[in-house]
Amino acid sequence: MAIGNKIKHIRNLRGLTQKEFGRLIGFDENTADVRVAQYESGTRTPKADLLRKMAEVLDVNICYLSEPSLYSAEEIMFSLFELDDNYPVKILDTPNEKHSVCFDSVLMDGFLAEWQTRKQELADGTITPEEYLEWKINFPKTADDCGKHEPSKKWKD
Repeated sequence: MAIGNKIKHIRNLRGLTQKEFGRLIGFDENTADVRVAQYESGTRTPKADLLRKMAEVLDVNICYLSEPSLYSAEEIMFSLFELDDNYPVKILDTPNEKHSVCFDSVLMDGFLAEWQTRKQELADGTITPEEYLEWKINFPKTADDCGKHEPSKKWKD
């Protein structure tokens, strides 16, 4: 999903108009909605400082809004989340299965294990689709290492 579409999606999820969001990120009252519309349509691309402010106001991890470079474990996870939105991903327990996802990385293995747990909780109805989305868009602050510790950001009731 393009940056502009992500901004619009989360802005709507948060119940903000373009004008309200524009004012919160520092735009002038008279041009706030027009400026936001330009970013959401892809006419303009936010620079790093503005993207950080947008992520802060929308209460999401900046990696969710950014175009991934795939150089960090977080960026890889956000790419996998986006793939899952369009082509449902299944994470299998055994790395020898035909379609398993595995990396030679303790960090990535931990991230995938937690994601597998969240997907199962969603399928079981233990968490809501809204909670699952909050977990994803604020990852890894919402991570708890599969229940081993408290996440640094609360994401479910």
